Amino acid sequence: MIAISILEWPGMNQAFLVSLIGSTLLTLVVIPFGRRRAADRKASWGEAMLASAYVFGVLFFAFGVTPNQWILHADADLGWDRTKTIFGPAGILRPQSEGGWNPITLQYEAVRDIIVVLIHVYFVALFLFIWAWWQKRGQVTAKELETSTYGRPLVKKG
Repeated sequence: MIAISILEWPGMNQAFLVSLIGSTLLTLVVIPFGRRRAADRKASWGEAMLASAYVFGVLFFAFGVTPNQWILHADADLGWDRTKTIFGPAGILRPQSEGGWNPITLQYEAVRDIIVVLIHVYFVALFLFIWAWWQKRGQVTAKELETSTYGRPLVKKG
C-alpha cells in the first residue's frame, strides 16, 4: 500500500499554508464576535486597545508573514530565482536570447512577485469586506409596503 502525504507534494509548504489559512481565519473570527456585540454599544478604552492590538497582529501576520513565507518557499523549495527562465509549454515563450521568438525574457522571479501582489490584493479585499460588514452590522432595512394598482402604498387603517 502506498501512503500519499498531501503536504509533501511539490509546491506545498506548511509554513506558507498555515500563515495563509491562519491569517484568513483570524480575520473572519471578527464576524461571530460582531454578531454577539450590540451595534450601538460603545467600546471602552481597554476594549479599544485590545482590539487595536489584535488588528495590528492580524495585519502583521497577513501582510508581513504570509508574503514572506511565499517568497521563502518560492526561493528555497521551488527554486524560482532570476536565473530560471520561463519557456512556457512547448517553448512558446522562449526568449530571443535563448533562440526563441519572444523579445522579452521572463523569469520565475517575476511570477513569484506577482503572486506576492495577489496575496496582498486578497488580504486588502478581505479586510475591506470585514470593515464594511462591521460598519453595516445592526442596520435595519425598511420593508417595502405593498402598492396599489395606482402605485401608491397600501396602508391598513387600524
